[in-house]
Amino acid sequence: MNKKMYLILILAITLAGCKTAYYSVMEKMGKHKRDILKENVEEAKEEQGEASEQFKDALTKLKEIYAIDGGKLEAAYKKLESEYEACDERAEQVSEKIDEMEDVADDLFDEWKDEIKEISSKNLQKKSKEKLKKTRKKFDVLRDAMKKAEKRMKPVLTQLKDHVLYLKHNLNAQAIGSLKGEMEDIELEIGKLIEDMNKSITEADSFITTLGAS
Repeated sequence: MNKKMYLILILAITLAGCKTAYYSVMEKMGKHKRDILKENVEEAKEEQGEASEQFKDALTKLKEIYAIDGGKLEAAYKKLESEYEACDERAEQVSEKIDEMEDVADDLFDEWKDEIKEISSKNLQKKSKEKLKKTRKKFDVLRDAMKKAEKRMKPVLTQLKDHVLYLKHNLNAQAIGSLKGEMEDIELEIGKLIEDMNKSITEADSFITTLGAS
């Protein structure tokens, strides 16, 4: 998007204050709701991929703390704290992208449903209804997969925060040793989270293929 079109888009949204203006400007630029939804799914998929890597990094930093024996605990803790904050930020970005994706999908499916009524050919009308049903069903599978992964992030973030807050005031070998059982739990939960995110990413790729074919 060039600077001129970007400014036009911002102006239209500011003046109208609604999604209708946004869609109208985007259509003038050659992008319809289907194109916007495809982009949103891609962005949500990318955010989940990046979040997955961020949680892996946090787990690595946590493991490093348990492996340290000596005076480097403070530096390792700072890295863990930074990774937790990054994970928290990534989780928010994932949620935002999923919300945006859902909003555009709802608008697309509503528009599609309404425009089917304008098709005079019964045969074409039937085919369009079938494609709408197939696409909506596929989107529901994608949304559920993304929501499942999104939901799993919250307890993992809680566990990470617990570790960060506890270690903040207990940076010694004895305290860290007492948390090793907790370490196994969070490692298991992060493993499940990454598995769910990978499934969600696979569903995103599948939906994008369906959207292109429908």
